[in-house]
Amino acid sequence: MVFNSVVFLFCFLPVALLLYYAVPGRLKNAVLLIESLIFFCCSGTRFLPLILILVLVNYLFGLLIDHWDNRSKIRALWLAIPILVTLGALIFFKYTNFLIDTINQIASGNLNELSFLDVLPLGISYYTFKLISYVADIYTGKIRAERNPITFAAYVVMYPQLLVGPIVKYRDLAPALHTYKGRYNARQIQEGAEMLVFGMAKKVIIADSIGALWTDLLSPEIGLANVSTPLAWLGIIAYSLQLYFDFAGYSEISNGLSKMMGFDCPANFDLPYISASITEFWRRWHISLSSWFRDYVYIPLGGNRLGLPRQIFNMFVVWAMTGIWHGANWNFICWGLYYFVLLTLEKTFLLRYLKKGRIWPHIYTLFFVVLGWGIFTADVEGAPLPLLMSRLFLPQGGISPLYYLRNYGVLLIVSIFCSTALPGKIWQWAKRHTPARLALLAAVMILSTAFIIAATNNTPLYAQF
Repeated sequence: MVFNSVVFLFCFLPVALLLYYAVPGRLKNAVLLIESLIFFCCSGTRFLPLILILVLVNYLFGLLIDHWDNRSKIRALWLAIPILVTLGALIFFKYTNFLIDTINQIASGNLNELSFLDVLPLGISYYTFKLISYVADIYTGKIRAERNPITFAAYVVMYPQLLVGPIVKYRDLAPALHTYKGRYNARQIQEGAEMLVFGMAKKVIIADSIGALWTDLLSPEIGLANVSTPLAWLGIIAYSLQLYFDFAGYSEISNGLSKMMGFDCPANFDLPYISASITEFWRRWHISLSSWFRDYVYIPLGGNRLGLPRQIFNMFVVWAMTGIWHGANWNFICWGLYYFVLLTLEKTFLLRYLKKGRIWPHIYTLFFVVLGWGIFTADVEGAPLPLLMSRLFLPQGGISPLYYLRNYGVLLIVSIFCSTALPGKIWQWAKRHTPARLALLAAVMILSTAFIIAATNNTPLYAQF
């Protein structure tokens, strides 16, 4: 089940919210847990034991870590065990086939019969990071272990954050999870519903529509080998816009649903395409993932406290891990290291020049970000990286972009406009004028509903990562 489906919006969600609002305060976490497990099982029960085992392991070891004195060395063992179990599950289910394929390519072997993991467990890339952050925060004294297993399980499998995150730390949700009276108010429900509406519009109106351009170019009827260089650039720009609105829209839906239930979650995106450096871009893009790697990998490795060479090594580790987290393929590793190189250049000398510029830093950033998405999408059938790079950088003839500009031109302009701060300013104005706010919300909701009914169940792009 996905958020942008008729079943979720008009069947599951109304019933789930009504039950959640109706039950007494101390039962809300139990109801949220049951609803989240039902949501999880709508995609199949095959991996239900996995998530329950991981929740149990981290719950028990969290109690053990919290029980032992900070000076006891055995606490490190109690931390290592749940992290190894949790990471082991992620590696096994997400990367087994990739490792087998790599061995086959190196050794010309035939281990294909072992490639049996055809489906990735729902949300495993996200809830494993939530679990690791939980036990790590107990170990470092940032939080106390959760005593109530239902409350802890509700945090891990909370259905608004299960499919594509964001990765919200336990310490950010714990106050609300332990608030049994007045957890939410009418203002939160209203603001959450507004976030839900606008997030859905980003996903179903903009992302799915603009993404059709890139999909058309990769189709067997056209093929990337037959497009001209201008059309190849137009296609990868459309994919860049699709990826942003798809993921940012889903994150906004997630945060809106959470807010309607009384949980205030930090924003996962902050207009990344207006950035004037790659460094700024990664402060605005997938903020929860960047902060997770900063808090649980970069800083524990020493961060920037041990000199420039060690800092660069730490950045290398972080960006290699960031790449492989996104997917089990070499293009994701290359994509992560691509950003390591760019960020290293900015860290060592380029950033001070970028801060002095006005227009060219934005052009520079957009160019390398869009090029990076070309590397990112190289595992998609029909878009091998050598072919895409040749089409982008070796001027070639082929299918003209004029037809696609005619069909997608308005949508491209709307997408670019919505990537800026202007829509937010318009909404702030509309919020001060009730008729304008209601009219805008109604128009967006009706249009989004029409798109959902016409093409429901389009899986969010980041669900596969």
